[in-house]
Amino acid sequence: MKFVIALGGNALQDDKGPATAEAQLEVVKKSVLGIADLIEQGHTVMVSHGNGPQVGRIVIQNETASAVTPAMPFDVCGAMSQGYIGYHIQQALKEELAGRGINKNVVSLVTQVEVDANDKAFVNPTKPIGPFYKEEEAKKLQAEKGYSVKEDSGRGWRRVVASPKPVSIIELESVKTLNAAGHVVITVGGGGIPVVKEGKGYKGVAAVIDKDLASAKLAELMEADALIILTAVDKVAINFGKPNQENLATLNAAQAKEYIVTGQFGVGSMLPKVEAALMFTESKAGRKAIITSLEKVALAIKGEDGTIVKN
Repeated sequence: MKFVIALGGNALQDDKGPATAEAQLEVVKKSVLGIADLIEQGHTVMVSHGNGPQVGRIVIQNETASAVTPAMPFDVCGAMSQGYIGYHIQQALKEELAGRGINKNVVSLVTQVEVDANDKAFVNPTKPIGPFYKEEEAKKLQAEKGYSVKEDSGRGWRRVVASPKPVSIIELESVKTLNAAGHVVITVGGGGIPVVKEGKGYKGVAAVIDKDLASAKLAELMEADALIILTAVDKVAINFGKPNQENLATLNAAQAKEYIVTGQFGVGSMLPKVEAALMFTESKAGRKAIITSLEKVALAIKGEDGTIVKN
């Protein structure tokens, strides 16, 4: 079978550990075990990942050093994060496969994802990125650099960018070529570098594409059998965190849409995962998505754990 596996933030970084490259690599080494299991079983795998904390730190580094060297624009920071996160996944997965006697190439592809310049998300940017500022500093950045800034939950002011929906994957044909050659492709990292059409080419924009939605678009265009979204919990739940919490083994489109309307899924956590699962399963009959944890992915594929989303 052909799978797109979307790694969540917990697969890249331990919130309780240091935010160092060495610590991230150790987390990634554990995270790729389930991916290696699938490859060992003969499945075709493509990997995507988030980049939230990582790209935020790159932005902070750029802003802090701006008096010494020019700060890079946000789309370039996104490309940087794709490169170093992909590099860590390449290292960890290649080593794990070699340890199992599997000689398979693992490659990261710096990937652009087209968005619509008229997407309504650009009218009201809401995605916070980078460091916290005092109000005076934030307003100065807004005036000098044209940033959109907002107060963030009483913690200070931050730059905010749009979160538009993915339209197409620019490097799709390259993904197909690498995939057909038997390579494990790491792509649309962090949701991809958001670009809009300009003349005969594309121009990067300051935005963040949700990585689960980008992964769903990848799975759709690559005609994957299943989209696997890995997160911190074993199953999707309704009434989450309440005494009447109910973990869901299956979820169909009608149920999912009802739960979305009634606010059952957290905006910054489970909601985009369920929306991505719907986006993929509704793109063609017979497709399914699985939402589960790293630890339960093997069981979830067998239908023994996780939440299976079907149309």
